[in-house]
Amino acid sequence: MVTKFRHIVFSVLMLSNLAAISQEKKAKTTSSDYTQYVNPFIGSAGHGHVFVGANVPFGAVQLGPVNIFEGWDWCSGYNYASNTILGFTHTHLSGTGIGDLNDILLLPVSGKVPLFKGTKEDMVNGYGSYFSHENEISKLGYYSVLLDKYKIKAELTASERVGFHKYTFNSANDNHVLLDLADGIGWDKPVKTFIKKLNETTIVGYRFSAGWAADQRVYFAMEFSEPISKLALYDDKAAVNGNEGEGLKMKAILDFATKNKQVLVKVGISPVSSENAAANIKAEIPNWDFNQTVKTATSKWNKELNKIQIKADDKTMKVFYTSLYHTMFAPSIFNDANGDYRGTDKKVYEKANFTNYTTFSLWDTYRGLHPLYTITQPEKINDIVKSFLAIYEQQGRLPVWHLMGNETNTMNGNHSIAVIVDAYLKGYRDYDTALAYEAIKKTAMQTRDGMDYVQKLEYIPADKLLESVGNALEYAIDDYCVAQMAKSLGKTEDYNYFTKRANLYKLYFDKETTFMRGKLTDGNWRTPFNPLSSAHRKDDYVEGNAWQYTWLVPQDPYGLIELFGSEKKFLDKLDSLFLITDKVEGEEVSPDISGLIGQYAQGNEPNHHIPYLYAFAGQPWKTAKLIREIDDKFYSVKPDGLCGNEDLGQMSAWYVLSSMGFYSVNPANGVYVFGSPLVNEATIHHKEGISFTVKAIDNSKTNIYIQKAEYNGKPYTKSYITQEMIVKGGELKLFMGSKPSTTLGVKKADRPF
Repeated sequence: MVTKFRHIVFSVLMLSNLAAISQEKKAKTTSSDYTQYVNPFIGSAGHGHVFVGANVPFGAVQLGPVNIFEGWDWCSGYNYASNTILGFTHTHLSGTGIGDLNDILLLPVSGKVPLFKGTKEDMVNGYGSYFSHENEISKLGYYSVLLDKYKIKAELTASERVGFHKYTFNSANDNHVLLDLADGIGWDKPVKTFIKKLNETTIVGYRFSAGWAADQRVYFAMEFSEPISKLALYDDKAAVNGNEGEGLKMKAILDFATKNKQVLVKVGISPVSSENAAANIKAEIPNWDFNQTVKTATSKWNKELNKIQIKADDKTMKVFYTSLYHTMFAPSIFNDANGDYRGTDKKVYEKANFTNYTTFSLWDTYRGLHPLYTITQPEKINDIVKSFLAIYEQQGRLPVWHLMGNETNTMNGNHSIAVIVDAYLKGYRDYDTALAYEAIKKTAMQTRDGMDYVQKLEYIPADKLLESVGNALEYAIDDYCVAQMAKSLGKTEDYNYFTKRANLYKLYFDKETTFMRGKLTDGNWRTPFNPLSSAHRKDDYVEGNAWQYTWLVPQDPYGLIELFGSEKKFLDKLDSLFLITDKVEGEEVSPDISGLIGQYAQGNEPNHHIPYLYAFAGQPWKTAKLIREIDDKFYSVKPDGLCGNEDLGQMSAWYVLSSMGFYSVNPANGVYVFGSPLVNEATIHHKEGISFTVKAIDNSKTNIYIQKAEYNGKPYTKSYITQEMIVKGGELKLFMGSKPSTTLGVKKADRPF
């Protein structure tokens, strides 16, 4: 009996130890430091336009340096080619093709404080400083730089709604902080600004501006670690007496009585009020522990990066985790810690029961970023939809390109529809689904930008509206999505109507030239016609040409194949896309058309699904070859490591998905088409306890083709996987080889549906 009892005790102890070891292994896995692979400077040079500075995932505050503006490639406020810093601003855009934000500029200064900014040629007489990248550090949640002119080290970190500055001066004498509310970036101009000294350590105010966001309102509260001994206020260059002032271009020079060489500043921002901005500071960074705030910010990033754990070569590790990092700058939080936010109608909505988001570059992100979120950000999907529905109720239609509570109407289509339908069909329904359907249907029944023709099941005449083909093809994608939700809800009449609208893309296909073309009111094709032509904002396409737009039918590739007449003709044309290198001499081409392989443009989002179309014609191995070529040519670890605008995460989302071996061609049907995995192994942690692992067996630079596959230990012959497979968890093995497989995904039954 004693022996049996000892055996039981020993067994229990062994099981406990094994469980502990298992938990320890699990803990080690979930706490891996992937921040070490992230280089925030990737994409900061060239056309990448990415934000560089301190922030947390999806944070309202993006605190970073602003250079002297030198043109389009400074849309974020910073470009790695620069050696100037004018100050540090609290809001930025990452990867956009239009400049805005860069609100609330702070600059630590020693000596004389000019009221106007320096120039590239003269940084002596104006404010600002030269700097060297050798004295610049950018890590997740932290940024620092030495300002050469002032010999001041500036360090930055952030929480969701608070920017935290740490300035180390060279001496304890003649030190100041400049606050400038006049300056923005790009289109942005101040409308009304206000500064007030609330007490000896606190400044409050606001900056209202007009730009890409036509009516942007940012309120702030600033808390200083040292008492303010003197406050000098100016409206532009005119002195303003007293401790407060309102004007067009308010500025402040702050002096400090302390002899301490360090001054810390916490800046809370709010879309509602300075009081809320101050409350955000209290809620998120109540102390003065700068280092702990850095650790917290870094930890938040690492938690997000751990949602996808990969094994790969060093270059792929760096590009992958930098890309994953870039997918989490936007959408950005747009309500206060207490839930308050300002709506599109400019009314204040108090204590909202959801996280309200803004900064939606939907023409870009509906294609890959939002499908990625349904895998990696399940806790945010319902709130994103709720944000859309709030916007719908406030402005009467769903957002197109929303920025800081403003509808910018930038780009074409109504792609919030695709995002909502994708979420709905994947089971994300913690919102008013009846309101959601009402919103997508009403939005689809607008009459703007050619939709009046679409409503009547007609083509958009090219002589009545520019960009008619680009508009029509994007509308067809959204109409397909409306039809799918209508079908799910049993709305047969709506399903039939929107299915007809989704098929209108066929009216633009010229069977003689086999291109999508602009058609005139009289029914003739627009002439002259050159499929290479891509005159920016002057033709039938949107940042592209006929070669690129002919393939923009991700909702119905099989219907597109039928238009060509046969799979062979489709494949021959698709092959040609990647071979034609001719150009139209003397034509002003959109800078967005970049990253070219033939006429394929990786640098612009309407192209992103095209390499994966081969799977629909039974030749997935051609996709594999292209994915490896795109990776090799257009994604690197250098500052110019992106071939086009990051566009708030879509350029990186394409890489994240593609590197795991698949991509979402159709943005709203939960199917991910195989390409060629760049990683040797990837584990997606969808939810606590649910993981999906992809293993690329014998993967290498030469073994780029999937030979066969196994799913949960059983043979798998299809050239795609589904959302259901990923979110249920399991293991997919892809066996790689140096020659194309003649079986995987070849049969029609094995092709993507």
